Amino acid sequence: MDIVTASIKGADGFDLAAEITGAPDAMPVLLAHGGGQTRRAWKRVTTDLADAGYCAIAFDMRGHGDSAWSDAGAYDIRDFAADLVALASQMDCKPALVGASLGGLAGLVAEGDLAQGSFASLTLVDIAPRMEPDGVMRVVGFMEQHVETGFSSPDEAADVIARYMPHRGKRGAGAGLRHYLRQKDDGRFYWHWDPAFIRNIMAAKRSNPENQEHQFQELSRAAASLTLPLHLIRGAASDLVSEEAVAHLREVAPHAEYTDIADATHMVVGDANDAFSNAILGFLNRHHGPTGSGQ
Repeated sequence: MDIVTASIKGADGFDLAAEITGAPDAMPVLLAHGGGQTRRAWKRVTTDLADAGYCAIAFDMRGHGDSAWSDAGAYDIRDFAADLVALASQMDCKPALVGASLGGLAGLVAEGDLAQGSFASLTLVDIAPRMEPDGVMRVVGFMEQHVETGFSSPDEAADVIARYMPHRGKRGAGAGLRHYLRQKDDGRFYWHWDPAFIRNIMAAKRSNPENQEHQFQELSRAAASLTLPLHLIRGAASDLVSEEAVAHLREVAPHAEYTDIADATHMVVGDANDAFSNAILGFLNRHHGPTGSGQ
């Protein structure tokens, strides 16, 4: 199987690290991860996509993983969305976009606001215009923890992750976890993402408590403008996307397809990879076919 590590260009030439799996002339599927994750969150999914005849392009969002950090702290949702539009514009045919959490929000803004017609289809992974405030704060609160102080060892980081996701249990401090950490000159280990990313989110929430309602209205308008094939995959145990949020999305975008993944939380891909792959492949095959092309 062809797997290529590459540097690709986001908005204004921003350097983004990517891994491309599958035949380069196959239907492209662009995978945008959630906040605090990296392209490696899709590792098993990219293999499943390539085996099914697609070309999977998983990349590190700006300020994450091996991608460049923004000196100007440009981590607004529209900055991430602009990167998606830029990536799509460089492809020979429109890619199907799969976005988890932050990646899904960026996809909504990219296709529904910035540049409609950029993508062949859009799959939102446990994200929707309406988000449960407590679930949002649990996610960003976890990301804010230790951002300044770091960890004495990868094992300490593994303990923190296990407390955040107790349903998975502790998975150890192996090579997989080390991709999410950077060891600095002080010998301590820090999350791989740019601290400015989470600082900006928390500053916005503290300075403008109504920001989430404003974001809800903007995202709802973006979703209502979508005409491309749309798919929401939700973790049945998600604390971020409620059944009411699903109903709202299907109200503003009635053509949206919906899959509920049993026993999965907000971290759908990691919790239930096989069920997730089956859901995404079923949707892609219905609308594109494994050897299809963008519209």
